[in-house]
Amino acid sequence: MKESIRRADRATEMHIDEGCFILELSNTPEDPAVSIARARVPRGVTTRWHRVKETAERYVILEGKGRVEVGDLPPQEVGPGDVVLIPPSCRQRIANIGESDLIFLAICTPRFVHEAYQDG
Repeated sequence: MKESIRRADRATEMHIDEGCFILELSNTPEDPAVSIARARVPRGVTTRWHRVKETAERYVILEGKGRVEVGDLPPQEVGPGDVVLIPPSCRQRIANIGESDLIFLAICTPRFVHEAYQDG
């Protein structure tokens, strides 16, 4: 990895089949240890059940109110400042139960690659 400043470009935000919008903030082969994305789940939306093979995730909730389901834990409400720890290959989904967009950082180690994403 080389020193640099990465600037968010909101025009590159994309809708993914899981049911939310993703804005990649940092995800490059030059920094394979970690990736950071901003996720946005619209009001009333629940993402699809999925897992990320061999990749640990952390959701850092920035705005809104959600209900997260991870592995064998019972569904739990989350809000700004909460951190959801998701072990590699762990089944997960999140619902927006608030009145505005649910926004969180998804921090993956090692960095997220599309080949690691699995439905179910």
